[in-house]
Amino acid sequence: MAPGIHRIPLPLPMDGLKAINVYVVEGDDGLTLIDGGWAIPVARELLDRCLRSIGSGFGDITRFLVTHVHRDHYTMATVLGHEYGAEVALGLPERPALELLHGIGRGELTESPFLAILRSAGAPDVAEAWAAGRSEEDLPDPKDWALPDTWLDGDTTVQVGARAIDAVHTPGHTPGHYVFADRADGLLFAGDHVLPTITPSIGFTFPVEPDPLGSFLASLTKVRALPDLRILPAHGPVAPSSHARVDELLVHHEDRLAHCLKSLKERGPSVAAVVAGDLGWTRHERSYADLDLFNKGMAAMETKAHLELLVARGEATEEQTADGIVYTAV
Repeated sequence: MAPGIHRIPLPLPMDGLKAINVYVVEGDDGLTLIDGGWAIPVARELLDRCLRSIGSGFGDITRFLVTHVHRDHYTMATVLGHEYGAEVALGLPERPALELLHGIGRGELTESPFLAILRSAGAPDVAEAWAAGRSEEDLPDPKDWALPDTWLDGDTTVQVGARAIDAVHTPGHTPGHYVFADRADGLLFAGDHVLPTITPSIGFTFPVEPDPLGSFLASLTKVRALPDLRILPAHGPVAPSSHARVDELLVHHEDRLAHCLKSLKERGPSVAAVVAGDLGWTRHERSYADLDLFNKGMAAMETKAHLELLVARGEATEEQTADGIVYTAV
């Protein structure tokens, strides 16, 4: 990517996303990895092999800078950090999610927090199917979700060898998401905040945030105010311009908001899952009915996030009912 900076795509055990990009930054005091990957054997073996190809190993990792708490970014970092004594840094607003995961792993919660979100989105059938498909193997392993050594709080600068990297808090995809800007080399380690070919999920996080899409759009504007940087994303290829991609994402979400409002005006009061049925999904504009079970849930939650922003803007109202939250165009 640049002198002393390497990209390692690690495999993911899912159909939608094939790989996560982990970035290795060399320094006088060892290696800093931005994100760690999913703690599965095949990913660990590949990471080990790739580090050895540059004359290093797990013992040379001194720090993980993790963009956010999702398992494909965090779990390998916390496992290797514990085993080899590497520092793990994560955004402070991710702490409530980690504490909830520990509670689930200890059996303190009887169901996934996402089920309540799906019911509030008017998708109880999806919630029931998600619950039916869960097994004991799905419970989080506490060793994969240990608390980090360092909490990132607000915007700060992290010294990585000779590099001064700006850690920029960008909530939206998750409350504690961070991007890392290397201004000297013109690079943006963008995590899931700015992806070059897809849009990150919004609303798929817990505890529930009051306006995740509003936070995401504000964070996009914040990143737009940085210099134009080359995007090193967590998923997908490197892209040349953070400014150009942020502009595209802002336009995309304004278009989605307009379609959600149009649906409410034409249908009348509706839950999020009904509005999701009026939208196209993925780059292929697939219908909501044609999505698989997991992606139906994601679509319902993301539509709910758009409707919540319409409420925050004063363009819609919301009412809690037995069928979920019902939204009405103003």
